Amino acid sequence: MLLPAIILVSPMYDRWEMRDLRFSTRARYGLRAMLELALRYHPSEPIPLVQVAEKQGISEGYLEQMMSFLRKGGLVRSVRGAQGGYILAREPARITVGEIIRCLEGPLGPTGCVSEENPEQCSRAESCVTRVLWERVRESVAEVLDGTTLEDLCEDTNKIRQSKEADMYCI
Repeated sequence: MLLPAIILVSPMYDRWEMRDLRFSTRARYGLRAMLELALRYHPSEPIPLVQVAEKQGISEGYLEQMMSFLRKGGLVRSVRGAQGGYILAREPARITVGEIIRCLEGPLGPTGCVSEENPEQCSRAESCVTRVLWERVRESVAEVLDGTTLEDLCEDTNKIRQSKEADMYCI
């Protein structure tokens, strides 16, 4: 499934700074890490971060930073010790991509004036035709992200794997 690109409003960026209509590396890598945890999900078996890092090709240090955000956001639990690692805080079917993206990046919004939380005040708001367009873009992206769970991505992953296996069969 391809997700539409959008600007994510983040307190890290000055409102005058232009950003591409793309998800950040943190959002993309964080989603991949969460998908890895979902693919290997068992409520009582933590997955060591080093295994997630190796499987997804993400530096362990960067992954640790993202997991801190996800843990504070209530999406993962950490388990300390020799058998420690990370576990999803809920079943994959109960965690949406929208929750993950918002946890890592903040509220969705293609422009500051239509951000999901605390939209910027604009003197043109009442007569701005493009504002309506940006609201529709935000709502459409939110609908896709909030309507997609980690379980959905696990199913898509399995379909891709099965398709690749079928393509490898030769007579």
